[in-house]
Amino acid sequence: MMNNSQSNNSVLSIIKQALQVNKKPFPWLKAFSAGVAAALPVIIGLAFGHLQYGLIAGLGGFAYLYVFNVPYAQRAKKIFSVVLALTLVTYLGTISAPYPLAVAILMGIIGATAIFVFGALKIAGPSAIFFVLVFAMTTGMPVNPDEAFLRAGLVFLSGCLSWVIAMFGWFINPHGPETGMVTRVFLQLANLLDSVGTVRFAENKHKMMDVLNESGETLSASYIPWRTTDMFNRLYLLNRYAHQMFITIVEHFSNAETPLPKELGQATRILANSLNKRDQQDTTRILQPEKMEQQVSHLFSILYNADAILNEPISKINKSIQFDQVSLKTIFMGAFDKNSIVLISSIRFGVITALAAILAYELEFARSYWVPLSCVAVMSGATIVATFHRAIQRFFGTVIGIVIAGFILSFEPSGFVIALFILGLTFFTELFIVKNYGLAALFFTPNALLMAESTSHHLFSFSYFAQARFIDIVIGSAIGLIGAYLIGRKTASSRIPHLLAKTLRSQAQFLMVLFSDQGKGFDASKSRERMKMRTNLSNLQTLYNTASGEIPANRKVLDHYWPNIYSTKHLGYLLETYSKEENRPVLSDEKLAQILYAFETMANAATRNIAPKQIVIPEIEGYPSIKKEIQFLQSGTEGPCPNK
Repeated sequence: MMNNSQSNNSVLSIIKQALQVNKKPFPWLKAFSAGVAAALPVIIGLAFGHLQYGLIAGLGGFAYLYVFNVPYAQRAKKIFSVVLALTLVTYLGTISAPYPLAVAILMGIIGATAIFVFGALKIAGPSAIFFVLVFAMTTGMPVNPDEAFLRAGLVFLSGCLSWVIAMFGWFINPHGPETGMVTRVFLQLANLLDSVGTVRFAENKHKMMDVLNESGETLSASYIPWRTTDMFNRLYLLNRYAHQMFITIVEHFSNAETPLPKELGQATRILANSLNKRDQQDTTRILQPEKMEQQVSHLFSILYNADAILNEPISKINKSIQFDQVSLKTIFMGAFDKNSIVLISSIRFGVITALAAILAYELEFARSYWVPLSCVAVMSGATIVATFHRAIQRFFGTVIGIVIAGFILSFEPSGFVIALFILGLTFFTELFIVKNYGLAALFFTPNALLMAESTSHHLFSFSYFAQARFIDIVIGSAIGLIGAYLIGRKTASSRIPHLLAKTLRSQAQFLMVLFSDQGKGFDASKSRERMKMRTNLSNLQTLYNTASGEIPANRKVLDHYWPNIYSTKHLGYLLETYSKEENRPVLSDEKLAQILYAFETMANAATRNIAPKQIVIPEIEGYPSIKKEIQFLQSGTEGPCPNK
């Protein structure tokens, strides 16, 4: 009886969470730009007397939906790659349309490939859904393989238009994303300084480490070797000073019982806020306390050196820039591992999508492609819980969206009115999707029905499309839910022990090359051991996040491993930072053997799900934080670990 009650409460909780509206701000500019990118090709088609061509070209406007606040150098490559992918799936959809089985298999392959690429590269965005959507819609057009190049060309041209719209901000603020990222770094650094000596220190240390990793990736993505600007050089050096302050805080104030002078946090916030107001120089002065410890004085020294970066002539600044960019081959090979949740998720995604498509075509549904498309939309949730949320949101949003579509189509829109509706509905879709997927479904449902009605030459009535879409969405969502639940409900959590052990062993290998004699000219920061550790850490974090959203979530396992994963991440950050330093000490064989033995003991304990034996960790001169973090790893739950 208790179990039934708990089950009911769990279901109600999932429904309640699915219907929540978050507090993220409305992306007004992005929403308007997305509307323009979708509607402008239709308007151009109308201007030349070819509405159908305009509607086909409008599919390329989906490329703009992959725009996020990333550096323009990265955005240019990302959006153009999306344009090429949309062009390819348009061509494939047109030539495969006469062969339903080929369509189903290709749909699964396209979905699986997109999920794998986006997951491996950790790219934010709608992932596979619009690639599958464009492929599906082209298979639903009048069958004419001879038009494959024409349709692909139209999508490519409108995709290039989306690329131009996406890059327009470069002319106004070319380093806007990077500046915003470094500003976040210093604001979080201020929070960390304020939390020293308080219970909030561990949580803020964890957040600081994450934001520093993110800033490093952002600056690396925006770096163009043959074209560096003064502003980029300043941002790069500011980020390096933030790293220095973080390491100093971790080394000397992790166990502090008293807070640091409040002037440190205040000065850091002033510096952060001045980054976005270069033309409005802040004249506020923060004075140092009269008496302070040597290490506190060192923090002030780093901070004032960072502040000078904003005002010194660029000719006086050391402009040596070094980035450790990981090759695409290394990233993809790391994700292509039997225990990689990215690979497992992509295979699951592709198989379920293909099965949904085969079922829909075999049963000859009215608009067969809407079944696998709904399946894809539901499975696009990052976790099983998110998948259930998507299904609930899509159901309610679609029902109301069909009513809205009926109202719009009752006016029998044509010509430029269709283009205006596409602009408006796309605008509201992008505006509300950050709030709740269900709210967005209120607008993309009538948008899809409007386009379907317009491309069908009114061969079918609105009631035909509405009924078909409702039935297909219910069936597709159900297939997605069942498949995701049966195949993936325990996939992630069961793999945590093995991958944690694998990560620990890779950290032991990297630590050994850092503090042993590897010969003249050896660069630890570019070593194979470092790349292996990075890949394992990334896979481990993704795996844990996925396990957190399983139904039912194994809270005992998650709570048990969270402190270990936190300490593993922090140790990895420290080892990567120290790999860039010269004159590291060379440890004796006895000390290295002791450390390696400790790691192997922890790895075996993780695999067997038992507490590790406590091994004495030798001192590493000049690097006390490494010893502390290894001790925290051994103790499991005794280290300073933030809440999840």
